[in-house]
Amino acid sequence: MNLKSYLQKKRKGINRKLSDILPRPTKYPYEIHRAMRYSIFPGGKRIRPILAIASCEALGGKEKDVIAYACAIEMIHTYSLIHDDLPAMDNDDTRRGKPACHKAFGEAIAILAGDALLTYSLQTIISANHKNFEKIAICLYNNSSTTGLIGGQVMDILSEGKKISSKTLNYIHKNKTAALISCSAEIGALSAGANLKDVENMRKYGINLGMAFQITDDILDVKGDEKKAGKKLRKDLSAGKNTYPGLHGLEKSIHIAKKYSREAAKIASSYGRKGKILTEIANFISKRTS
Repeated sequence: MNLKSYLQKKRKGINRKLSDILPRPTKYPYEIHRAMRYSIFPGGKRIRPILAIASCEALGGKEKDVIAYACAIEMIHTYSLIHDDLPAMDNDDTRRGKPACHKAFGEAIAILAGDALLTYSLQTIISANHKNFEKIAICLYNNSSTTGLIGGQVMDILSEGKKISSKTLNYIHKNKTAALISCSAEIGALSAGANLKDVENMRKYGINLGMAFQITDDILDVKGDEKKAGKKLRKDLSAGKNTYPGLHGLEKSIHIAKKYSREAAKIASSYGRKGKILTEIANFISKRTS
């Protein structure tokens, strides 16, 4: 199976499981359940839950061992997007080609929909009742709290309009984006019952992949039109937006993203045929165009 087919197949399976887990839109109170499903579906790339599954399979586990945790990860990711889009945060009106949750349902319901998805992620983890439940729960919530996703978001907000160091930008990217991606790969390993070395390898794989993913996002934001790239960089800098191209320039940022991708691919390729999908994902990340 090639990477494209693998991603499509896993995405469908994740969507089915998410639909089974989440409350139906006909369940009272309707508005909150509709808002939750509106934000989850049709969904984006599902890269985080797919990574959890791919990591689990690479280390001898099966999709059924990790699918519930993969869905919990996607719930956390989606709740963070709902809150990010709010006027008090990034103030974005659209998400994934449609009105953001707060535009479709109002700010109050959007906040509660994010809260509800976070709560459901915990319910999902508890219900799965895996032998490594405690380690999986600790991994997920360490990487999505103030020591991970939220911590990165906080520093991103506090850095707006300021000239920051490379160290601070790395902290923001590593926590706001890479932490949950790394956690996904690590949870896959834990779900497979992998040994400590393999769990750590998947954590490192995920960190490198997450950094490559976010830096590539920064690059794509200015690379769509090469003639306007310089102007866009200057505009971002003047607006206080801190990105890799803004701090390091476009060419150096491309080099750094490829370096992170190669490091992730190196870790995955050490597992030979079993790590093929993880290797292909790593090679794909810095080459993607959207």
